[in-house]
Amino acid sequence: MTVVAVGRTRAPYADDLAHYEKLLRPYVKLDQIELRDDADAEQVARRIPERAHCVLLAIDAPARDSVAQATWLEERRQSGRDLCFVLGGADGLDLDRADERVSFGPITLPHQLARVIVLEQLYRAHRILRGEPYHH
Repeated sequence: MTVVAVGRTRAPYADDLAHYEKLLRPYVKLDQIELRDDADAEQVARRIPERAHCVLLAIDAPARDSVAQATWLEERRQSGRDLCFVLGGADGLDLDRADERVSFGPITLPHQLARVIVLEQLYRAHRILRGEPYHH
């Protein structure tokens, strides 16, 4: 699984990313790729693994609850393709290469916080899939 993000993560978000990356280790191999703040769609597209199912985070896209996200994750896993989440910078990103777009709802989040939420939601989805307790 890969997360491609425009912009460097700084404190306090860097600690949160490290925390969730550690929590995800038993469940999935995670690669996080950070690009410069001025990276454009072409630069981002070059970092997406070739056969990966690409998910672009976008505020105007459909949202899923945690259980639906876990079900979706299992379906992607069964497809045999790698999974790549792409987060634009503060100005967003339009990416033709995306297989789908998803949102955390109609709120605006700082892009660094959105990246933390991606990892938290992946961790939560893995816990749901294994029938392990998670915070409701």
